[in-house]
Amino acid sequence: MSDIIRIGVDTSKSVFQLHGVDAAERPVLRKKLRRRDFLSFFAQLPPTKVGLEACGGSHYWARELTALGHEPKLLPAQHVRPYVQRNKNDQRDSDAVCEAMSRPRMSFVRIKSAEEQAAQMLMTTRQRLIDYRTQLINTIRGHAAEFGLTAAKGPAHVGPLLARIAEDGTVPALAKELFAIHGDEYGRLKLELREIEAKLKVWHRENEMSRRLAEVDAIGPIGGCLLAVKAPDPHAFGCGRDFAAWMGLTPKDHSTAGKMRLGVITRAGDEALRRTLVVGATSVIQQVNKGKAHPSPWLRDLVARKPPKLAAVALANKLARIAWKLMVSGERYDPARAGIVSPRPRVAPCSRRQGRCAPPTAVASGQP
Repeated sequence: MSDIIRIGVDTSKSVFQLHGVDAAERPVLRKKLRRRDFLSFFAQLPPTKVGLEACGGSHYWARELTALGHEPKLLPAQHVRPYVQRNKNDQRDSDAVCEAMSRPRMSFVRIKSAEEQAAQMLMTTRQRLIDYRTQLINTIRGHAAEFGLTAAKGPAHVGPLLARIAEDGTVPALAKELFAIHGDEYGRLKLELREIEAKLKVWHRENEMSRRLAEVDAIGPIGGCLLAVKAPDPHAFGCGRDFAAWMGLTPKDHSTAGKMRLGVITRAGDEALRRTLVVGATSVIQQVNKGKAHPSPWLRDLVARKPPKLAAVALANKLARIAWKLMVSGERYDPARAGIVSPRPRVAPCSRRQGRCAPPTAVASGQP
């Protein structure tokens, strides 16, 4: 098997299918392996290129293959699908992976380290707790409304609502016991979420790229952590627009015969990254509408011409381009060059000793 130049692997829970070719593109390896025999088989092979579809466990196998001296390549599943011939099965899937990885314009997924996957697990755990908190709040509010007790949305109104339920004499004792159970669960959930966010802040402070990205308007620590962990290799993109297109923040293109037809955004890429940037951009636009920030001429014109949601997506697109530039260059964020918003000048406090206010002094952009 010394003439094998690359191997495509179709992974599953227990059975792995291999397809290898030689320099003449002739199939020389078709083999099915059990999970426990996978690494021992590759330990006997000379170093070669190994392709796998990017999935939950592919990063682990890529790290193990790298330790054995091989060159693993992770391919997006949607880029492998066009190379599957006729009916789909494990053997054809491995053949498609082997063929797709040979294409010169194929894009590959960056292999994540175990620490990066742990950080990603930390962020997904936080999101799961937030989703469950929202579900629990809605459950409490919904059941309380059945007894004539209503409250506004948001975590801040849950405690007063539970207190009103406990003091209301019209609520049956059984219902009060069940509300108490929900209240105890909500309290435990807040503590768990607080611990997770504390761990996330520690990771953010220790990661240099996350700290630099958090300086960008509307990204913040959560967005910085997500970009530092989930974003692929920034050098794989030719420009910032390609990075924004990977994130799904560019319009769909269905042009033909010289007629340009652009639709809604593609929503491709990672949903959490796209959602975080859009939510952050929405927050910036709200601050601009309230007069709490000085927008650049570009943003002021955008907000005046477009609906708020459309403007938020356009701003998120620009944020993605800025983030790509910072990741590629290693520079720090410069608000003056970015041209999004600038904070209002901070006025010095009144001088009681002099009996009059000191003249206003402008604070440098981006500095506390």
